[in-house]
Amino acid sequence: MPDILHRIGIKASPGESYKALATLPGLAGWWTTDTRGKSEVGDVIAFRFGDRGGFDMKVLALDPAGRVLWQVIEGPAEWIGTKVSFDLAPEDRYTLLRFKHQDWHEPTDFMHHCSTKWATFLMSLKSFVESGKGAPYPEDVRITNTAD
Repeated sequence: MPDILHRIGIKASPGESYKALATLPGLAGWWTTDTRGKSEVGDVIAFRFGDRGGFDMKVLALDPAGRVLWQVIEGPAEWIGTKVSFDLAPEDRYTLLRFKHQDWHEPTDFMHHCSTKWATFLMSLKSFVESGKGAPYPEDVRITNTAD
């Protein structure tokens, strides 16, 4: 099964980066302002993107030492059952983030689109952690000429 993989460096500690991934205010600061639910293992976080729909993620792991893992339980058919992980590690004076959206059934055009959107949102995460200002939906970078 194909996976989406990204790697970025964040000029902040792993702890600061972790807060942006493991708390509702942190997630709303870089992915979508319409983030609700509970960020605890076993609970569900709902991410909404206006009329574009959204995703419900079951929290599988929250490790302050450097890992956040979700499983998609609601959303587009291609996403159901996939897992999204964020692994953080200190490196020199920054945090190395390894992102994986795994277990796609096949590399469709939608998967390619999602890979690019994940990259834009991960840059939003980087900006949010480093400066306090991200670009969450609806202020995100558009990658097509239609609503994405």
